[in-house]
Amino acid sequence: MKVDVGTSNYIQPEPCVIVSCRDKNGKDNALPIGFAANVSFEPRIIMIAIIDIRYSHSIITESGEFVVNIAREDYRDTMNYLGSTSGRYVDKLENIPTVDGDVVDAPLLVDCPVNFECTVIESVTPGTHTVFFGRVDKVHCDEEYVDEDGLIMWDKIDVLQN
Repeated sequence: MKVDVGTSNYIQPEPCVIVSCRDKNGKDNALPIGFAANVSFEPRIIMIAIIDIRYSHSIITESGEFVVNIAREDYRDTMNYLGSTSGRYVDKLENIPTVDGDVVDAPLLVDCPVNFECTVIESVTPGTHTVFFGRVDKVHCDEEYVDEDGLIMWDKIDVLQN
């Protein structure tokens, strides 16, 4: 028998991704988000949703670029740190290894095995969060997780879950 559990529930499980970005002054920031998904194969588009009070929201709105970093479960402490303080006040990435994106002007988190460089093509605010639709410009993956056909072996990555 099914019971009504109300509308406060949402789809689970879902990966916790870490979105990184860079402001116009070159300051990097990152935050973990729970709302991210593929929305198109061609062109390849990823959506992320960020509430407007987050510092990264204003950065992405202005820059039009971001990186979706897929973390492993062993990155949980770092994810918790990134979600517990605001980049408005501290350099959250000061002690976290990063490299510059090849296509977008935003950092990739080195210790995350998969990184999607994205350019915002559209945004909409249907409720509490702004949904940023990002065209995937380049995907990076640690070599150990790529098969002989160039596909990511997701089953080999212990993806961090919410």
